[in-house]
Amino acid sequence: MSPRREVVANEAVRKVDPEVSEIEERDESSLRPRSLDDFIGQRDLIEHLRILLGAAKARGHVVDHVLFAGPPGLGKTSLAGIVAGEVGVGLRITSGPVLGRPGDLASILTDLNDDDVLFIDEIHRLPRAVEEVLYPAMEDGRIDIVIGKGPTARSIRLDLPRFTLVGATTRIGLVAPPLRDRFGFIGRVELYEPEELESIVLRSAGLLGVQIDTAGARRIADRSRGTPRIANRLLRRVRDYTDVKGDGTISVSVANQALELFGVDELGLDKVDRMILDVLCRRFVGNPVGLTTLSQSVGEEPSTIEDAYEPFLVQQGLILRTPRGRIGTDRAFEHLGLDRGTGRLL
Repeated sequence: MSPRREVVANEAVRKVDPEVSEIEERDESSLRPRSLDDFIGQRDLIEHLRILLGAAKARGHVVDHVLFAGPPGLGKTSLAGIVAGEVGVGLRITSGPVLGRPGDLASILTDLNDDDVLFIDEIHRLPRAVEEVLYPAMEDGRIDIVIGKGPTARSIRLDLPRFTLVGATTRIGLVAPPLRDRFGFIGRVELYEPEELESIVLRSAGLLGVQIDTAGARRIADRSRGTPRIANRLLRRVRDYTDVKGDGTISVSVANQALELFGVDELGLDKVDRMILDVLCRRFVGNPVGLTTLSQSVGEEPSTIEDAYEPFLVQQGLILRTPRGRIGTDRAFEHLGLDRGTGRLL
């Protein structure tokens, strides 16, 4: 294996959310686990990765291509960094939506060093033409580039350095079967248990220098929707609250006050979640509602509702997806304090 190299990102293609401050960007990066031993949760997946990476190091081979699938915010990007860090190689980061042409991917592949890890986030959103460039690259370590157009066009074959492709997707069903089958290992990243999130909150608080007790950490964990990214975000918001209105220490009472102020209820639902339930339970009183109607009622794109909000609401037993539309369950009516038959407040 090549000596350890600094983990780098492809600055030409990496996108930064303008709403995220530079300080929070650094905070988020600093909270990422750097090794398998630091990673909390996903016990079976971590054990499988130990075997995969240990075997590659023992044989002196490049790590097989890996695909991580699961909801957003569960640590897929962190796992890609760990794959590179555990074997001591470089990491190049990009994402499917920004690779618009085959040449974009070709320039990244040819710039890799031996044994590097290339991480492609949201790999299911790769354009078909770009995706097809990956097939020979993953299997044979080469790519074919067409130069010119028409009768003068010619194909050039380029040999690539040995590399590991780590893909991440929130919708594995949209990953084309020919691409999915070329991954040697597919790992499913599941939602976290409250006990695991509590440990993550306590670890993050220590890294951020935040004073927090166990009860306060558990309260944040209980309202984090099974997602470490949300847990860390809520921790920062509660930290802001206690710095301004408290004594700098996060207790369970301070956590309750802060989370109530920021609109996060006891189930971890935010304003949009409750708007969705309100439309289903109060406005339509438990009748099926189509996705388009629902999206127009709450002012969100259908894809946003389907990908960002519905999975957690379905998992919590608050809504049902039926062929006729979405339906609010008895638990949703109970949570909103509404009568099941009339949709009015009890």
